[in-house]
Amino acid sequence: MTATARAFDPTSAEVPTPTGPSVRRLTLSGFRNYEALRLDLDRAPVVLTGPNGAGKTNLLEALSFLAPGRGLRRARLADIDRLDSDRVTGETQKTWAISAEVEGNMGRTIIGTGRDPLAAETGGDKRLVRIDGSPAKSQTVLGDHLAISWLTPQMDRLFTEGAGQRRRFLDRLVYAFDSQHAGRMNSYTHALRERGRLLRQGRSDASWHAALEEQIATSGVAVAAARRELIRGLMPLARAGSGPFPGAVLSIEGEVEAWLDEGPALDAEDKFRTALAGARSLATGEPTPVPGPHRSDLRVRHSIKDMPAEQCSTGEQKALLIAIILAHARLRTRNLGGAPLLLLDEVAAHLDSERRAALYDILDTLGSQAWLTGTDTALFDAIRPRAQCFTVQDGALVRQ
Repeated sequence: MTATARAFDPTSAEVPTPTGPSVRRLTLSGFRNYEALRLDLDRAPVVLTGPNGAGKTNLLEALSFLAPGRGLRRARLADIDRLDSDRVTGETQKTWAISAEVEGNMGRTIIGTGRDPLAAETGGDKRLVRIDGSPAKSQTVLGDHLAISWLTPQMDRLFTEGAGQRRRFLDRLVYAFDSQHAGRMNSYTHALRERGRLLRQGRSDASWHAALEEQIATSGVAVAAARRELIRGLMPLARAGSGPFPGAVLSIEGEVEAWLDEGPALDAEDKFRTALAGARSLATGEPTPVPGPHRSDLRVRHSIKDMPAEQCSTGEQKALLIAIILAHARLRTRNLGGAPLLLLDEVAAHLDSERRAALYDILDTLGSQAWLTGTDTALFDAIRPRAQCFTVQDGALVRQ
């Protein structure tokens, strides 16, 4: 948890006055199709409309880099750089940068992030982060200042594709409550990767393996425990649904999670270490698959139909996703005093007029800033009087 956040108590009945985050100023430089952009904003919802390819999703992607991780597209940093045309030498690459003045967990803060131009000169992909002008040791510090949730059209396949996407979705929800979760995930995946490298190289130093397996066990159990805690808190709100959005029954499947169901975390760590030691396969030079949170899966069921989400219709799956995001926002408001910043890309296009109006009304109650995009301005008629509306065209914005 952050130093300023209250303890995560899923059973709390207290409902604080919503004081969710908002972006008050956003500046982009060299970010995809934006050569330069500055937006000054208030706390109201932000609506971005314009044709496909105009840069609406690019703007949401820029906002997603104000949180730890690889952004909503999970793109390589170099792929985000803007390509400018040079009459003499052809195309030149301009490294991207973002600056945002935000109202977040720690009050007003200026967050700066972007691709390191010095590393870019040698083909490197390093991301820099500054908080109020001072360099940050790691991008994980961003979670101390801002919680962000998003829905994109690519997430429409969340319930039908592999478990990896569902794990990333769940971890993003955990970040909003526990800013250290990203650091534990990095520690776990790094140690797991290093262990695999040693096994492939046939290096049999028991002390090296024991040290890595200790790191894997302790960080892996912590990751699994954080996910379980989030699901435990989210379940009552998700099951209840949100207005016309159906209830979702959530669970997480995994061997480490099962160990935690059976006993304390220390016992789970012991079982994990034993499994890791027993799975060494130095004779073949290839690591034997081991249990761990890298194999866990988020399961979702439609509460009314009692049907797995992957068997529901496309429209029902979209409604379930929205219901989970809204339940998560309510949980954070109840326990930490504010919902995450919400980035909703092309969500309105898949909803009928009743559900659109209900969604806009629910967003009003959350107290955090929401960013919505779409190609059809009529889809936002119900929220337009209470929103900041912009037309996006070729990397430029015009206030409506």
